[in-house]
Amino acid sequence: MKHGRSAEPPRPLRPVLEPMHPDRSGIPMAIFGDRLGLARRYADWLAGPGVERGLLGPREAERVWERHLLNCAVIGELVGAGERVVDIGSGAGLPGVPLALARPDLRIILLEPLLRRSEFLCAVVADLELAVDVVRGRAEDPAVRKRLGASDVAVSRAVAPLDKLTKWSMALLKRDGRMLAIKGERAADEVEKYRRVMAASGVRDVRVVECGANYLRPTATVAVVARREGQDRPDRGRSANGVAI
Repeated sequence: MKHGRSAEPPRPLRPVLEPMHPDRSGIPMAIFGDRLGLARRYADWLAGPGVERGLLGPREAERVWERHLLNCAVIGELVGAGERVVDIGSGAGLPGVPLALARPDLRIILLEPLLRRSEFLCAVVADLELAVDVVRGRAEDPAVRKRLGASDVAVSRAVAPLDKLTKWSMALLKRDGRMLAIKGERAADEVEKYRRVMAASGVRDVRVVECGANYLRPTATVAVVARREGQDRPDRGRSANGVAI
């Protein structure tokens, strides 16, 4: 595992195209408040070095605000004050960095297994001076489970199907914790497909909710998965079968 920050992060480049200009819309201000300036700098990171390093596709520079910053930040509606949040497979920092910008009260850890991505995250965190930790590792690693276990919330976006994602997330959550997985319009179908597998991983309840209804069209679709109270984490070798969710 690697935990640290880059001493001299590369200077981000300003994107050529940016359809939603923060200065012309009240939506980013409503979400990020006095940290909107930091959100702009993060948008520069995504549309510049993020695209150059292959963390985002070339066309994503044109829709950094709608598709990435705002879509991720609004899941803060589902997170309580001061909670500890681990972002599994953070990649370019999504959804963890927008969440940290919108909710500075949260304790956020960006978990990423790949070296070049974790180095990018360290550079972003250092440049924006965020109180965020970057940990290099995989959610299924015993050392990661030991270090990050008993978190309040596990968040993710476009990491894995719900069966695998649930198993990884439950191992990092406290007994009444929950997983927030940003999914697409077929989220309900995916939940139905993996319902039994998720129950065996210690899930007591799962629902699909829409976040950002006051700001976004379309909204962010999130699978909210609650860990069963009193259920040992999957890394301890126990499961509960046949429980309806």
